[in-house]
Amino acid sequence: MPRREIIEEAERVLQLCSACMYCDAYCAVFPAIAGKATFPIADVAHIANLCHGCRGCWYACQYAPPHPFAVNLPQALAAARRLSCAEVARPRWLASGFARNGFTVAAVVGGVTVLALAAVLLTVPYDTLFAVHRGAGAFYRVVPWGVMSAVAGLSFLWAVAAISASTLAFWRSIAPKTSRKAMRRALGPALRAVVTLENLGGDGHGCNDVGERLSDEKRIAHHVLVAGFGLTIVSTLSAAVWHHVAGARAPYAVVSLPVLAGLVGGVLMLLGTAGLAAIEARADRAPADPTEVRLNRVFLALLALVSASGLAVLALRETMLMGITLTLHLGLVTGFFLVLPASKMVHAPYRAAALWRAALDRIASPPRRSGGE
Repeated sequence: MPRREIIEEAERVLQLCSACMYCDAYCAVFPAIAGKATFPIADVAHIANLCHGCRGCWYACQYAPPHPFAVNLPQALAAARRLSCAEVARPRWLASGFARNGFTVAAVVGGVTVLALAAVLLTVPYDTLFAVHRGAGAFYRVVPWGVMSAVAGLSFLWAVAAISASTLAFWRSIAPKTSRKAMRRALGPALRAVVTLENLGGDGHGCNDVGERLSDEKRIAHHVLVAGFGLTIVSTLSAAVWHHVAGARAPYAVVSLPVLAGLVGGVLMLLGTAGLAAIEARADRAPADPTEVRLNRVFLALLALVSASGLAVLALRETMLMGITLTLHLGLVTGFFLVLPASKMVHAPYRAAALWRAALDRIASPPRRSGGE
């Protein structure tokens, strides 16, 4: 759908919802649109990123298709959210990555992985690559530590820099004029909403994952995935401390923090991605934006590949397949970081920024209490 049509449809649906407000208190979206008759592009982007896709409003809406108003708020906001991600992407050429995300991810991740394999096959002797390596520094006999750390480190720094710049651009586009005191006051409620996913489940009764049935499966799967991702970061950071401070070289013992955190984190990531993929597969397609569905699936598949390859390295690290498995994992991780700024991952910081803006709005205009309360 062209940009203009996406914006016009989002504005139309938001105006109808603002006039109706039957779904008031379902999630952070409705307080943000209450009392508004017009929605500038910046407000559309803000509200779109407040939507967590719980679909409660879709099943509650009396104006949903086949009504002539044809209100489909989840779909309209999903399309607007995807558009906002592309328009604030930094560097700007990343915008094209959202339009053809499946091709971009396959080309970059696949290309980097193939290049990594080719480089190792051409530079590492066969009897070294397929030998059984044990003890400190075993990994570095296949891929030198300097090469490994430089490639992974630079790709990670690229991801952090690009996502930070994009998030800052998004925040500047939606930030209200307010005081630093108000921003500090709003930070706590915003962080609570981010950590607890209180809006992922509408009014607190869960998401409409399949039809009108309510469940907390999506919220739980998100928490499991984030916990696993967090543990993999702990694994990486602790391994860096082991290497640079303690002078110990990988691979580490199974009972060490780097390995245990990586093992548990990898398993949790696989469980979380499997849970979210299962929900995505059986969910009602009517309130979904097809392009965002593809974004979700591609990102979940990429997360699953990265976590599975990491677990494979752990399982095969004392076999002749360690060298190839390690190379595949490094290629996938490097490709993952390179495409991260043009993936569904950016929804996390954008949504956090949108929730901060929503908390600021509540401070500026506290909700009115009715006379009966």
